Amino acid sequence: MAGEPQFVEHARDGDIHVLRIANPPVNTLRTEVRAGLLDGIQAATREGARAIVLMGSNRGFSAGAEMTEFGKPRKPPSLPEVFDAIEQSKVPVIAAIHGNALGGGLELALACHARVASPGAQLGLPEVKRGFVPGAGGTQRLPRLIGLEALRLIVSGESVTPEEAQRLGFVDAVLGGDLEHAAIAWARENAGTSFTLARNRTDRIAGYDAAQFDEAAKKLTARSRGQESPLGCVAAVRAAFTMPFEDGLNVEREQFTRLVQGEQSQALRHIFFGEREAQRIPDLPAEAKPLPVNRLVVIGGGTMGGGIAMSAANFGLPVTMVETSEEALQKGLKRCEANWERTVKSGRLSQAEYEKRRALLSGTTDFEKAVGEADLVIEAVFENMAVKKEVFARLDKAARPGVVLASNTSTLDIDEIASATQRPELVIGMHFFSPANVMRLLENVKGKASSPATIATATEVGKRIGKLPVLVGNCDGFVGNRMTGKRGPQIEKLLLEGCLPQDIDRVMEGYGMAMGPLATGDLAGLDIGAAVRKARGTVAPVADAVVAAGRLGQKTSKGYYDYDENRKRIPSKEVEQIILDLAEKMQVRRRKIEDGEILERVLLPMVNEGARILEEGIAYRPIDIDVIFVNGFGWPAFRGGPMFFADRIGLKAVRDKLAHYAETTNDPNLKPAALIERLAKEGGSFATLKGAAKG
Repeated sequence: MAGEPQFVEHARDGDIHVLRIANPPVNTLRTEVRAGLLDGIQAATREGARAIVLMGSNRGFSAGAEMTEFGKPRKPPSLPEVFDAIEQSKVPVIAAIHGNALGGGLELALACHARVASPGAQLGLPEVKRGFVPGAGGTQRLPRLIGLEALRLIVSGESVTPEEAQRLGFVDAVLGGDLEHAAIAWARENAGTSFTLARNRTDRIAGYDAAQFDEAAKKLTARSRGQESPLGCVAAVRAAFTMPFEDGLNVEREQFTRLVQGEQSQALRHIFFGEREAQRIPDLPAEAKPLPVNRLVVIGGGTMGGGIAMSAANFGLPVTMVETSEEALQKGLKRCEANWERTVKSGRLSQAEYEKRRALLSGTTDFEKAVGEADLVIEAVFENMAVKKEVFARLDKAARPGVVLASNTSTLDIDEIASATQRPELVIGMHFFSPANVMRLLENVKGKASSPATIATATEVGKRIGKLPVLVGNCDGFVGNRMTGKRGPQIEKLLLEGCLPQDIDRVMEGYGMAMGPLATGDLAGLDIGAAVRKARGTVAPVADAVVAAGRLGQKTSKGYYDYDENRKRIPSKEVEQIILDLAEKMQVRRRKIEDGEILERVLLPMVNEGARILEEGIAYRPIDIDVIFVNGFGWPAFRGGPMFFADRIGLKAVRDKLAHYAETTNDPNLKPAALIERLAKEGGSFATLKGAAKG
């Protein structure tokens, strides 16, 4: 019908035909695209084409399969049908790649007779990060082109540049200039070449060394921490080395089907789509535009200030670091330089890129001059309200009218900080996570007066410097720290009732956490938590006793654990005795506590507090909480976050377990939140929660 979109455009340059995938924004391979490719190949063949150039029509080649089609009946033609048609085509098909060729997009290119690419493209098979294996022949074709290196690319899911792909052997040429014209010329010149398809290179890959393969696989999966998809990738790639092509495809399909239907893949896709959703701010007016930011000023050159400054420079934003003394300034600048130099030595950063980034970072002790030239100021000084308010009063006088002032606070009241200024509508929290130059999460904290333009500015700058900004409300600890703080009382009770630190950390790391909560405390410094408890007038018998014994964590080589010269943790007999003595003194009868109970008593208090956060409107959506925990608090993405965890158990069961633990551990904080009570009664879930959670 006239006016219907053409998902594959068909053009001609003499005897070279061009098929352009036109499914913006990222050219996913939806049903209409697959059908259009089949039709285009058939039409080009009928019309006597000498070669076919296959490319994307907008920002890239193709980002792969349409994930919204997963779990639904697939309409023909399937990707394997399209790939078979390409491989059986008597007319050579040359993939011309710009932008991204990822997942099914790269698998499409691998099925072609040859591949060319423009500089700046990215090629990869990231399916492992979505909880499954490449499902359209990628695990079979890529190894047949490049051998054992394919295992690394598929298990890691990392993308490579065209230059690296050419070195490895799965890109035939890197072409400068206009890609379509260059690809047509390359196709015309090489159309008579006898192309060898990946699937026809060999029945089984020659030179397979089982011991070498196993050693490479062991290294690549060493940090998978219970994630199933890396092991599925290993099994599928092994089949490429040990089986004929069609048998290998069957193994790949079995692994794909098993994994894509599993809970881990559902969790990873939940987070993948959630990261997009979390950046949409429901009540931000459409007319709210970010203010222009051409120079960032960071107040403070310590660990956090330096990390924030590095993040800006890493992404091309000029930044000035302000310190109180020349000595402190030089120390901060040298810390940034040392971090970059380590990355250069590791080969992950070129010397030229380092010099470019370093040129964007400047420093000064002239507070008023630097702040007066800023388009955005981020304060990163000591976490103390009096200090913060003093700095903000000074910022307010020095900054130009209309400039946003942000605080990198992890717990403090943004409204009280804003009260030190005459511009509360331009004050916002920008809570970076340590190390700030590495961690992706950015909790943007809106105060009661924060204007839409201020929120839009913090959001846009966060994206610009490579962060994942999530807007949250103003309360003690915001979202992440407020929720993790609620597990503390149960951890204390678990230690007194029968656990040792290594028992709790083993369970949490077995669940997939990068580090258990007690080891994390040692890394951060146990004196920090002790100072917070003192300021709030609260106690934690075990933690307080450990600190009183001079065990402050890794920095003193002893905390909940003992640490050797390599910072390897060792269970501590001293801490065990501290716990046993306290339990006896407090008349707590110790018992064996099963792993399942440990997991529930650590995670459910956070779920309960997450529900309260939703009730109060501190977080817009349950997915915002999950995204925060996966990107900022070490929650394994393949577990989906605390609210996803609760939905998998079922909110009726969550309600009942919370009520049980509230009674048996005498912890009123575990009384089920009103939102959990309501959703459990209605048979609802966090996933189906729409609009405001209040009421």
